Parts: sequence; C-alpha cells; structure tokens
Amino acid sequence: MKKLFLFLLLIIAASPISGADKEKFLEELKKILADPYFNSAGISVDIFDLDDKKEIYSYDHQKLLHPASNMKVITTITAMEFLGIDYKFTTKLAGTGKLENGIYTGDLYFIGGMDPDFTSHDLQKFTDHLVKSGVKEIRGNLYVDISLVDSLYWGVGWMWDDDPGSDFPYMTALNINDAGVKIFYESGKIGEPVNYRVEPYSDYYTVSNYSVTVAEDTSDLTITRGWKERNNEIQIKGFQSVSETPDSITINLYRPELYFLRLFEEQLQESGILFYGKSDTGRVPVENKIMYKFSRFFDQILDNLNKESDNLSAEMTLRALGLEGFGKPASAENGIKMIDSLITIISLDPENYRIVDGSGVSHYNLVTPELMIALLNHIYYKYPDKYTRFEKSLPIAGIDGTLENRMTRGEAYNKIFAKTGTLSGVSTLSGYANTNSGGKISFSIFVQNFVGKTSRARYYQDRICELIVKYL
Repeated sequence: MKKLFLFLLLIIAASPISGADKEKFLEELKKILADPYFNSAGISVDIFDLDDKKEIYSYDHQKLLHPASNMKVITTITAMEFLGIDYKFTTKLAGTGKLENGIYTGDLYFIGGMDPDFTSHDLQKFTDHLVKSGVKEIRGNLYVDISLVDSLYWGVGWMWDDDPGSDFPYMTALNINDAGVKIFYESGKIGEPVNYRVEPYSDYYTVSNYSVTVAEDTSDLTITRGWKERNNEIQIKGFQSVSETPDSITINLYRPELYFLRLFEEQLQESGILFYGKSDTGRVPVENKIMYKFSRFFDQILDNLNKESDNLSAEMTLRALGLEGFGKPASAENGIKMIDSLITIISLDPENYRIVDGSGVSHYNLVTPELMIALLNHIYYKYPDKYTRFEKSLPIAGIDGTLENRMTRGEAYNKIFAKTGTLSGVSTLSGYANTNSGGKISFSIFVQNFVGKTSRARYYQDRICELIVKYL
C-alpha cells in the first residue's frame, strides 16, 4: 500500500498540468468557442503538450483553411530541413574582358542569386571593389543575368489589385531594396503640395505630385504607382491636413532587376567611373571571370522572414528549395514539391492540402492546424538546435515583430513565440508557448470567414494564448 501511494505521488509530481487546471482551461476555452462571433466566423484550434507528447485539445483541426502568413512557418521549417541555416544566397559580378590602364574592355554581368535582403549598401560594395581595382572606365555593356529563377514574377493566386503594395513585390533572381522604394511625406504650407522624399533616390522612377495641403482636419491622400500602365511613375494625389503628422509608405517597383541595374549605373557615376554602354538583361557567357561576390546566409534572413513577415524572403526561400531539389530554373512549383516531401516525412499526405506559394499571400493555399502542429513538433523533437533558431525568429508577444502590439500585458506577455497571418477574412496564429508551470506547448489557431476588423479575431486568439500560459 505504501509503495502504491509513493507511485501515485510520483505520477502527480511528473505531470506539469494538474487535472483541475486542465479542467479550468477547457471550461474557459469552450466559452470562447461558444461566443456568438463564431456563429458566422469559423475557428479551428490544435494545442499540444510538448513535454508529455500528447494532444491537449483540438477543434476542427483537420479542416482545410487559408494559412495566410502562417505559410511562412511551413516554408521555414522545410528550408531548415533541406537547406539548413548555412545555405547561401550569392550575388556575383562577372566580366568577359580585361583591365588595362584603368579601362575595362568587355561586358559586365550581375548574376542573381535570389538574395531577398540585398540593398543599395550591398551594391556599393561591388562599386567600391571596381574603384579599388583601378577601374576608371568601362568600355562594354552592363547586363543582369536573372536566369536562375523562372519568369513568374508573382505567386499563383496573387490578387491583381494588391499592386503596388510593398507586400506584393515583383520577384526576380536579382532583388534590391525589397524591390521597392520608401516615400516619406509630410504636410506643406496650406495651399501647397505635400512635401516628400523618396529613398533610395534614383531616376529609375519619376514622381508626380498632384497633392495639396489643406487647413481642414481631414485628409484623403493617396500615394501609388502607375501599376495599371506597368510603369514606375509614383503618383501623390489628394489632400492632406496641415496638422497631419509625418508618415511614410513603401511601394513596389516594376522590373526590379532593371532597377538594380540603374542603381548600379548611378553608383558608377557617383564614383567617377565612366560608362557609355547599354544596360539590359542577358545570360552570362560560359567564358567569364567572377570579379566580386556577396553572400548572405539563410540564417541572416530568418528574422526578417518571420518576425517582420517578409513575403519576398519567403518566396526566395521557396525558390531556393526548388533549386536545391531540382536545379535551374528555380521555381515555386519545385519548391512546393520539397514541402510535399517534408509533409510525407512527418507521415501526413501532401495530397490532402493545397499549397501554391511560400508566403501565404494566395487565397488558394489550404492547410490545417493539424499540419501546423505536426511541423512545429517535428522541428522541436528532431532538430533541437534548428528549433532554437527557428523559435528565435518568431515574433514574441508584446516584444517584437508582428506581435509587438499584441498581448502587451497579462499572462501571455513575453511567453508566446508565434507566427501571425492576415488576409481579408483570415487571421492565423501558430507557434509555441512557455507556460507559467514551466511547460512547453505548441499551438495553432485559425480564424476564418469573418467580416469587419481583424482585431476582433486576434482578440480571441490572444485570449486562448492567455489561457494556455495560465493553466497549462
């Protein structure tokens, strides 16, 4: 009898979640799910105890729903599996000529390596290398070789009317400045146009300012691009109150590979290197010499990919997966085949889901909370080191990324590490929770088919996270 009593004590001590706490958790959770909000909106939930290796609760967790940016969790974990954090996105400059007495005679080729975070600052390193090498004049042409990636510049199912938003960049093997520009603007004097500044400055685009500053308290200002005409005319229209605070907006640019090339030409000019040739796209000849290259590790793009939910980073990662598995040209289609391979590895059937992009922008994507949990658990159990880096890349409740302004106080603050997702009528949240009892939980919450503000759907997700941290 004494041995049996001690045995029961050990069982109780080993269980991080008491029966009473779990009962209270389920009671409170069911109240949320019974809210009239879900008479029209749908919700699917899956919650798993990583310490006890068992499911705590699921509700419609096998229902196919849109993941929105939770798709980035799937893309990232697949990349962790097949690419690793040391995978390199490499941009190269190759030449076909020779340098004599400061004159480079021959053509130069930038070879795209799908780096999603390449900037004007990175490009300056190439220009500086030419200066240090003694180049004073280029007698030849400049080309960008974007053949590493197929010609599909947008994902399947991306909405035409989302152009020219910065979340919908035109994709190429040679990206720069997130394939867009940032416009800073503020009110001018009453009756005069709004003041603006564009970064980076370039003549690749033009700016037409049709705006006016008004005395009234209301504003109706629009900053867009001539996307219907497929041009790069930035248009500032409407009116803005003189009392409006300064702000900024980022918009995408058409043909970002040519934008890359034009920025390089402008850097050459600023550096005093003469160039009179033509600029265009073109494949680098077999006979060439690599003059300079710049690499960025997958590890270096992870935080931007997940914390900031960067679509370009996710899409370039998907294409890198396609390149790794099937060679040139890299494509989203081949990247998705690699995702399907991982789904098979975790003993689920890829035929049960529809995946068309790497970022979750497309409404065509259909996955389940069950799949999200399986992937979150896979990296947690199989790859502890990769899991640590992956979790570090996720937004932290009340601290940073897309969760910086959510769960800023209360039980869940600084204890939820999760990827958000937002589309019209879609809000998702999947990741990990550190509970007050010291436990570790994986969870996935999909809210779908609602109208009105996304903030209400997020409210219910945040409440569930509070319950997870408090009672589990």
